[in-house]
Amino acid sequence: MVADDDGRRQGRGRLSSLEMLPEEADSDLLWLHDELRNGNRPQTAIRDEFNARLADRGIASISKGAFSRYSVRKAREWREYDERLRLSRALVETMGPDGADKMSVAVAERLKMAVDGLLSEGNLGPKEIAALARANRAAVAAQRDAMDLRRSLEEEQRKKLEEVAASVAEVATKAGISEDTMAEINRRIVGGA
Repeated sequence: MVADDDGRRQGRGRLSSLEMLPEEADSDLLWLHDELRNGNRPQTAIRDEFNARLADRGIASISKGAFSRYSVRKAREWREYDERLRLSRALVETMGPDGADKMSVAVAERLKMAVDGLLSEGNLGPKEIAALARANRAAVAAQRDAMDLRRSLEEEQRKKLEEVAASVAEVATKAGISEDTMAEINRRIVGGA
């Protein structure tokens, strides 16, 4: 086990009894995560029901200590995830209407730079290089998807504006508004000026 700069253990360490549950307990683990994430019930009630679900499958129960350590770790992970999500949303909102697109491009570019940096160090094996190549492909695909989504949203918006302009033109014609005035109105609606 390697220690970090603060002297704390780093790395995975030994698997917990919850992490070593057999595959037939996967649906129970999903249930457990939902219950812990919701936070509507006491941890002891959740643990008791979880152990009863495991017993129904012939799987040994989880100890109080192991359950508590696992639930505390999951709570910390969810808090950190929620904070990253909150910060990302705030950042995207400050970037304006195309913020998500800009964010996708920025993340993809950072990932590409990280891949390039790791490759330049030259101490990667075939598995690591393959993983980096997959990550790079995923980053490029994310950029492409973001651009496609933006184009689709822009096209949808353009069509809606054209429909509004046609509707306004119909009302204007009935109201006797001149063609020049109507052309200016349409230019401002569709052109955004």
